[in-house]
Amino acid sequence: MTEFAADVFAGRRVALFGLGRSGLSCARALLRGGAEVLAWDDSEGGRQRAAEAGMPLVDLHDVDFSGVAALVLSPGVPLTHPEPHWTVQKARAAGVEVIGDTEIFFRQLHGTGAKLVCITGTNGKSTTTALIGHVLGKVGFDVAVGGNIGTAVFDLPPPRFGRIYVIEMSSYQIDLSPTLKPDVGVLLNVTPDHLDRHGTLEHYAEVKARLFAHMGEKDTAVVSIDDEWCRKALASVPQAARRVAVSVEERLHEGVCAVNGVLEERAGGKTLVGMDLATAPALRGKHNWQNAAAAWAACRALTLNGNLIAAGFRSFPGLAHRMEQLGTVDGVLFVNDSKATNADAAARSLSSFEDIHWIAGGQAKTGGIEPLMDLMGPVRRVFLIGEDAPVLAQTLAQAGVEHEISGDMDKAVRAAFAAARADRERGVARRPVVLLAPACASFDQYRSFEERGEHFRELVEKLRWG
Repeated sequence: MTEFAADVFAGRRVALFGLGRSGLSCARALLRGGAEVLAWDDSEGGRQRAAEAGMPLVDLHDVDFSGVAALVLSPGVPLTHPEPHWTVQKARAAGVEVIGDTEIFFRQLHGTGAKLVCITGTNGKSTTTALIGHVLGKVGFDVAVGGNIGTAVFDLPPPRFGRIYVIEMSSYQIDLSPTLKPDVGVLLNVTPDHLDRHGTLEHYAEVKARLFAHMGEKDTAVVSIDDEWCRKALASVPQAARRVAVSVEERLHEGVCAVNGVLEERAGGKTLVGMDLATAPALRGKHNWQNAAAAWAACRALTLNGNLIAAGFRSFPGLAHRMEQLGTVDGVLFVNDSKATNADAAARSLSSFEDIHWIAGGQAKTGGIEPLMDLMGPVRRVFLIGEDAPVLAQTLAQAGVEHEISGDMDKAVRAAFAAARADRERGVARRPVVLLAPACASFDQYRSFEERGEHFRELVEKLRWG
């Protein structure tokens, strides 16, 4: 594959802070494009990775920012809250723009004839991104999928006419992409998350809505109308752009809806085309109906035929750690939803199964699991892990939900499996489910939700073959 050269800063000095995967990828692209890159990271590990990759390191504490064209900031570094990072303060004092790797990437697309599809939202971004990419690939489009989903944008192939980039965008990335202008933009939902980095829910929602700020007459905004913040975002889309409403709560007069799993594209109060999402095994549950409706609208905006989209949905394999069915052991179904790192995400999987033995816990987000107490009907017992298990146990006790503090994943999986198998043997549950949907961050026990999900998968395999 031809390596991506970012030449928008050719011949100029660029300060770059944050040398994780995307930072290193961006630095390499800038160097290939002829920029002088001054790369730095506060962590010794980051600097060591850069040095091993042959990256020139310059301590930005010692750099006069008046001589640099831009500060490229890692999306993991605070831009505004709880306070701007020291590099941001230094750049602003010198009148230097602060941008991210995605902003440089988008500037590189201008005039190439490549198209850009961007997906954001609190939950469902990765599944929707992967689903759109899967459908486009099945049809035969030249498609590249990346961004927050895992592949850094500068690790994707360089732009050319007709190539379609399907990019998952976090709020952090949008915040660092002031000229972002997708051909198709998708906003799935907005619920409280990352408030430590955005200050308020209002600001977080406003950042998400910037996805549409520069849209024009040839662009399409696909927006769910099932929450207040998204409805406000839809109303803020520039008048010149085409707007497509999406809902799983109501049958729309105009737009794409998926009430009770029946997807319909509607115009003038009539259904034009659609499908039964029960025929798409990886798109189970209300949250996935929302993902599917948004993906459908995005693909239709790219002029795909409805029958081809439906076929792509049916063949979609789903994503690891997102309501991923790992199979059954002694009649007990195991589901890995490690990506459910907040209550809203966990609610989606808790609403998709019956006879649930729920593994939850870790580092609790704002509000903990209290919003989930109305969904405890199908939950037979909760098995808590992680540092905030005692706090979560108090919430469950107050709601009268049967639970135990297992402590770690190994103990939780064994205890949940034993309880689920006993329920099946007694005939009180036809197909019991052990569901990992932590509703918490993973960093107390794991480096990432992926590592947490892989550990769960390994433990299930031990049960299968043990």
